[in-house]
Order: sequence, then C-alpha cells, then structure tokens
Amino acid sequence: MLTCIPPGETFKAAVPSPTRSSLSDAASIDAAPMDLEKIARGVQLILEGIGETPDREGLRDTPSRVARMYRELLYGTGTDPASEITCTFNENTDELVLVRDISFSSTCEHHLVPFVGVAHIAYIPEGGTITGLSKIARVVELTSRRLQVQERMTAQIADALMRRLAPQGVAVVLEAEHFCMSIRGVRKPGARTITSALRGVFKDNKATRAEVMALIHGHQG
Repeated sequence: MLTCIPPGETFKAAVPSPTRSSLSDAASIDAAPMDLEKIARGVQLILEGIGETPDREGLRDTPSRVARMYRELLYGTGTDPASEITCTFNENTDELVLVRDISFSSTCEHHLVPFVGVAHIAYIPEGGTITGLSKIARVVELTSRRLQVQERMTAQIADALMRRLAPQGVAVVLEAEHFCMSIRGVRKPGARTITSALRGVFKDNKATRAEVMALIHGHQG
C-alpha cells in the first residue's frame, strides 16, 4: 500500500533540492525566503573591511553573487527534513535497509566554510513501513542545506526518519572533511570527522548495532 502526504498538510513543504535537476526546482530555490539585499550589504562590508575596492571590475557583482550562493547553500533553513518523506509503502519486511555513501556538502556555522562528506543511513522497518530510497538521500540533502555542525546534522537526520517512519531503529553515520580544519587554523587537510546517531534497536541491541556498523564500514579499506 502506498501512502502519500499532500504538500503542506502535515509537514512544512520542503524546497526541492538541486539534485532533482529541473528548471522548476531551480525556481523553487530562487524563491527561498532570504533577504538577499541584506546579505549583499554584509559582503560589501567584508570587502571593505579586508581593504579591497568593492567597485573594481572583478568585485562589482560579488556581493549579489555571494547572496545568491547563500540562498542555494542554505535553502533548507527552518524546514523539517522529515518533510522530504512524502510517501511510504507497506511491504512484508522487517529486515535492515541501508543506503551507503550519500554525498553531501554543508556549511559550518562557526566559520561559514564548507564541510563535505558522505552519509550512511540505515533503518529497520516496523510493520513493513518503508520509503523510497531517494527520500532518504533527500533528507540528508535538506538537512545539510542550512548552517550546521556535524554532530547536530547527524542527530537531525536520525530524528527525522524516526518521526516519519516510526521504524524499529535508525542508524546514521556521517564522515566529513571540515575546511575550517583544512584551510585555516591547524591546517590538516584530509582529516575526517566521523559522527553517529543511533535510535531504537540499533542503540539498545548490541548485535544489531554490530551488524549495521560492519555493513557500513566493511567496504572501507
């Protein structure tokens, strides 16, 4: 059985992600509510503050370009990631579902620079309730499109899946390189941060937790 939620009925409707690849998606991102003029004024002040000349040819349009970039990078601000799970299905299964190596890029709220990596998402259905695999990737995408820290992003993904699917359990593992460590400060490019969030049976059952972690990390050399 297929169950779908009409847009806006239960969750705040999500702005479609750029990965959906259509002109209408781009238009939706363009419509994300942000004060682009205020962002552009802020960029102008940064350029002045570092001693640049904002009206020179190469920088003349930079404030507006940066404002549009932030609208694209942060369009998920204030939107419930669970809103991406608009349809569920009922299948006769209670076996583990794992989607591995979902790429993402997010923006660190401490320095406003990217952190980039992959997400591994697993859940065990309750009562046969599953969702489309692309919906899981879209939850990751929407969660990443806001100012973030990796620890919170990991928990938000897990909690969104628990709320919407009510599964027996959810396991989320994120691996990412943080540019605030790679290009500034300690300057250690290649260092990766791993975070996990375990819910339900993955947290309570040692054997189930070991199984999913083996599947997630077993492919890595």
